[in-house]
Amino acid sequence: MPSSDRTVPRVEPCGKRIRTYLGGLAVADTTRALLVWERPQYPVHYVPAADVRTDLLTPADRAADRSALGDALVFDLAANGRTTARAVRQYPDSPAEALRDHLRFDWAAMDAWYEEDEQVFTHARSPYTRIDILASSRTVRVELDGTLLALSRSPRLLFETGLPTRYYLAPTDLVLPLFEPGTRTTHCPYKGAAADHLSVRIGGTLHPDVAWTYPTPFAESQKIAGLVAFYDNRVTLHVD
Repeated sequence: MPSSDRTVPRVEPCGKRIRTYLGGLAVADTTRALLVWERPQYPVHYVPAADVRTDLLTPADRAADRSALGDALVFDLAANGRTTARAVRQYPDSPAEALRDHLRFDWAAMDAWYEEDEQVFTHARSPYTRIDILASSRTVRVELDGTLLALSRSPRLLFETGLPTRYYLAPTDLVLPLFEPGTRTTHCPYKGAAADHLSVRIGGTLHPDVAWTYPTPFAESQKIAGLVAFYDNRVTLHVD
C-alpha cells in the first residue's frame, strides 16, 4: 500500500471482466484490467487502451499530477450525446511502467460499472476486504439524548475489513413510533445497491438519517436483509 503521495502505488492484475458505460455504450470492456491502490482504502481500475473506445475520447490537456504517477494526459469522453469533461486519464511516462498504456476512468463520471455481469457501486471492490456477519447474544442498547431507540439481545454483528463493527438489529427491537423515513440512500460495493436511511423524531426535534437498512442486499450479505444499523457518531451505543 502507498505510504505517501510520492510512493508508487501498488498494482495488481484484476482477473475479472470489467465494463463501464456512458450513454448506454460500453466505453471500456476488458478482462485485463489492473487494480491500482491510489489510496490505501480501495483500488481503482486501469484499463488497457486497446480495450477502450478511444474514438470517443477528445484530448483536453496535460495535467501536472502531484502523485507518484507523474503527469497525466486528460481526455473528455462523449457517447450517445453524453459528455463528461476530464473523465479519463493516462500516465504515459509513469514510473509504474505497467500503467503507461492503460486508461483510468473517473468512477463517478460514468453511468455504470460492472464486474463480470454484476453492477458495482461507489468504487471498485478490493480483493482484500472481507465481510463476516455473525449472530450474537450480546445486548445492544441504542439511545439518543437519553431516549431509548432500540434494545436487542440477538443482534447480527457485521465485521468489515478496516471498519468498526456494525450492529444490525431487527425492526421489532426498535421503538418504532420514533422512526420515520430518512432523506438519504447510499450504496456499498460489498453489501448492497441501496441502503435506505431512517430518521428519529423525539418530541419536536427531528434527528435525520441516524440509521440505515438494506432491504435487498447482495447474496453474500443476506443475513442483514431488513435489519437496522446505527451511525455510532449520531447515537449512543451500549454493547454488553
